[in-house]
Amino acid sequence: MDTVRACRETSKPSTSSPPPVTTTSTSRSETVNGSHEFKIDGYSLAKGMGIGRYIASDTFMVGGYAWAIYFYPDGKSVEDNAQYVSLFIALASEGTDVRALFELSLLDQSGKDRHKVHSHFGRFLESGPYTLKYRGSMWGYKRFFKRTALETSDYLKNDCLLIRCSVGVVKSYTEGPKIYTIAVMPSNIGQHFGQLLESGKGTDVNFEVDGEIFSAHKLVLAARSPVFRAQLFGPMKDCNTQLIKIEDMEAPVFKALLHFAYWDALPDMEELVGMNSKWASTMMAQHLLAAADRYGLDRLRLLCEDKLCEDVAINTVATTLALAEQHHCFQLKAVCLKFVALPENLKGKSSSAPQFPPLFGLINCSKILMISIMGQSCITTITSLIFIYLIFYLSKKKKIQ
Repeated sequence: MDTVRACRETSKPSTSSPPPVTTTSTSRSETVNGSHEFKIDGYSLAKGMGIGRYIASDTFMVGGYAWAIYFYPDGKSVEDNAQYVSLFIALASEGTDVRALFELSLLDQSGKDRHKVHSHFGRFLESGPYTLKYRGSMWGYKRFFKRTALETSDYLKNDCLLIRCSVGVVKSYTEGPKIYTIAVMPSNIGQHFGQLLESGKGTDVNFEVDGEIFSAHKLVLAARSPVFRAQLFGPMKDCNTQLIKIEDMEAPVFKALLHFAYWDALPDMEELVGMNSKWASTMMAQHLLAAADRYGLDRLRLLCEDKLCEDVAINTVATTLALAEQHHCFQLKAVCLKFVALPENLKGKSSSAPQFPPLFGLINCSKILMISIMGQSCITTITSLIFIYLIFYLSKKKKIQ
């Protein structure tokens, strides 16, 4: 009789293993801080109560634990011969191995702020924070202050002492990856307000700027600009708030200002001026900075300053410098002066650009520029502009000769 064997084909192990999973966690330690001020009125009557006897403050809570200040007028221990006052902070509630930082201060009452301070805070601790093992554990100084010196010092006034104790309880915890998370999209409130402006829906005020009409929403402008708020809703508001004429401003600049008011961002400068030119976009940023200052839009002003810093060049530095001076943009002014102070920046990069000679070779003015940059001189921008013109003039004269 033949025997038939059934063979089951076994699957081969997969050669591709899943990628290793990497997880992370972080242990964080921080302090929960608090302080208590303890006033001892009638110090002279507390003296003589005996070594080891104390005056205790009321308990106070820091980091989930109760604490109390203990002051020993005659000292805490016999070996000090009662020549020193002792000062301690004690754990006044149940707790085990409570780790904390402490600061004990005897306050100067003369107004000179020369406090006597013993502190853990703000310095490196070789053994780490102090550990209080159980309720009643203390930290402090048996010889905190010599009694004879204390009684003739500014720390004692009208028979009164002021003691301040600061406590920082150490809390440690571990952060791991969240098991479940939901992605939250970034804020798009600017996009929504921008679309509201573009749609023209609900507009209730019109502005005429350089012959062009711009529609907007009073409440939006009032919320964004204190100047618009006063103009539209203040006691001195314009009689005709349906059509307001804006003087001394070009239409593209006002359009950019409205764009920021709604979008909270700068528009595309080159698209706004219709030119693919860094010089044109710099000019627009200069005008927009002036408009931002005029309407109290501080963030827009800083955005314009930042753009002008990025695009500072030899053909725009003079006008940017004058603008910074006029509108008190001190950081922008410093950038312009530093730019001018570098000789390589004054050697034009094309045949059409003015070829300035080395700055420090012509006139020894490095000290003047540096003093102006550091704010130690009252040199005005007009002087700076004259200086730039003088360099240009001397270089031209040198070429002619």
